[in-house]
Amino acid sequence: MSAETSSIDPAEVAKFEAMAAEWWDPAGKFRPLHMMNPVRLDYITRQVAAEFGRDLTRPKAFAGLRILDIGCGGGLLSEPMARLGATVVGADAAERNIPVARVHAEAQGLEIDYRHTTAEALDAAGEVFDVVLAMEIVEHVADPPAFVATCRELLKPGGLMIASTLNRNGKSFMAAIVGAEWVTRWLPKGTHDWAKFITPDELSGMMVRCGLDPVDRKGFVFNPVSWQWSISDRDLSVNYVAAAVRR
Repeated sequence: MSAETSSIDPAEVAKFEAMAAEWWDPAGKFRPLHMMNPVRLDYITRQVAAEFGRDLTRPKAFAGLRILDIGCGGGLLSEPMARLGATVVGADAAERNIPVARVHAEAQGLEIDYRHTTAEALDAAGEVFDVVLAMEIVEHVADPPAFVATCRELLKPGGLMIASTLNRNGKSFMAAIVGAEWVTRWLPKGTHDWAKFITPDELSGMMVRCGLDPVDRKGFVFNPVSWQWSISDRDLSVNYVAAAVRR
């Protein structure tokens, strides 16, 4: 497999190709991401603001920052980053996601550079960014360590990578597979492969080995009573997010 395609798992890409048109339906197959998006955005914006000394109370707080949203899907994160003033490249290996994202961004009056491409291709082209977002994608790539290393290469020195994924344990199997796919049917069966889930220590190890310094990690916790997500300092048992800086 060539360096330009090493992170791509064709079966995983096909899953999201089939769901592309539903990205912006909050009651559709991407309902879990719509529900989680406020806590994802809270974490991302706070980490970026802290790393680059930005004031989130000011308009266009991220002006001058170049952000890559790898595995951008329909643009649920790319659009808020653009509204904050960042120059955003949204990249996805699932070709059908890109026109969906473009049309929605245009309807919102946002300029976002959406591309059907891979992290490896962007690296080969010499692209560099202040921030790389790799949210809910690491568990879907063919070679997670190689993918994380490529994300590191896409960062400027001192740049920030933020990655979220799913822990691998019995609780995550029950929550993400049995609960989300089999019982509530929030996601189509087969969306996730539990064997591909990654523990927080495994992700941290991948980051360190490729030259990233982990600076923070938190859990995203769902409350089935309130039907809301929150950020936890301690509970990384199912969904979690990690931030690291390029040395």
